[in-house]
Order: sequence, then C-alpha cells, then structure tokens
Amino acid sequence: MAEFQYITLREKPELMNTAAEWFHSKWGVPTEAYLECMEAYLKQETELGWFLCLDGDRIVGGLGVIENDFHDRKDLTPNVCAVYTEESHRCQGIAGKLLNMAVEDLRGKGISPAYLVTDHIGFYERYGWEFLCMVQGDGEPDMTRMYIHK
Repeated sequence: MAEFQYITLREKPELMNTAAEWFHSKWGVPTEAYLECMEAYLKQETELGWFLCLDGDRIVGGLGVIENDFHDRKDLTPNVCAVYTEESHRCQGIAGKLLNMAVEDLRGKGISPAYLVTDHIGFYERYGWEFLCMVQGDGEPDMTRMYIHK
C-alpha cells in the first residue's frame, strides 16, 4: 500500500494555488472562491480548514470546511465540502482519513457537529455520518441530502 501524506493547508501553505486549481478542476467552482477561503484559513481569520492527501508531491485527495456549501440551511454550519479522491487512488481509505481529520480538527477547536451535502448514499455512513434531512441547493431543481457528524 502506498505511503500517503495527510496534511492541512497550514502545514504546506505553498500548495494554496495548486490546491485551489485542483479543487476547481474537480468541481468547477471558480478558483478564486477556493483561494478566498484558503487565504482566510492561512491568515487565521477562520478555523475552517483545508485538508489534503499527497502522493509524493501530487494532490490525490482533498476536502475543505466552509460555512455553507451552497444550500438554503444557513443554520447548519460548518459544512465539509469538495470531498474528492482521484479515481486512480480510490478504495484506499483516503476520503475516510480526510473526513476523520476534518471532524477531529473541528472537534479540537470546540466545533461540533459538522455537516455535509451529498447525493451519495452509503458512503459517508461508513465514517460516522448520519442522514439528517433534505436541503435545497442554491440554483438546484432537486433537493439534496444533508448529513451530520456529531
């Protein structure tokens, strides 16, 4: 099994631009939106962070924590967002490790519970997440699933 390095962006701030581009390439959200959140985290303006998995010097997995992941339930915060693992690196526990890192990081800062929106059923439950309710995504015609991690 490969040796991956799991880090917060604060541990390698020089990866900010690369990480913002990587997330943009996966989700289509403007790079500037990622940069804005990442800069606030690096400047200690927020404790909602960014978590990466590196294979050598290449990002192969990542996620962020933001106030709201583009849905109508602004009271359900913070939100884990942009969870992604490269297809070539899936089924190796990367997303689970990143999810656990984020939850533990938040818990260590006195922030709990955490939330996330997803269309997946069965994946997040493996890592202690529970279905909470349906929410309306900004500009989305269909409702989407909201999960909670207590």
